[in-house]
Amino acid sequence: MKTELDLFKWKQYESEVILLTVRWYLKYSLSYRDLVEMMEERGLHIAHTTIMRWVHEFGPELDKRIRSYLKSTNDS
Repeated sequence: MKTELDLFKWKQYESEVILLTVRWYLKYSLSYRDLVEMMEERGLHIAHTTIMRWVHEFGPELDKRIRSYLKSTNDS
């Protein structure tokens, strides 16, 4: 498994910004453009296509890392 340093190596933005943006996209039903507006309110100018690439690149890795911490749900 890649370490956090390897995972975000050569990225323009800090790892905290990338993780926060991807987590918000996966947890809440926000569009990429909604996230762009939220980041602009915080002084960051990120294109929606950049967020889309982050979700495609880091989404599966985040899912794999947090899956063991999630509680199983009842199907009823």
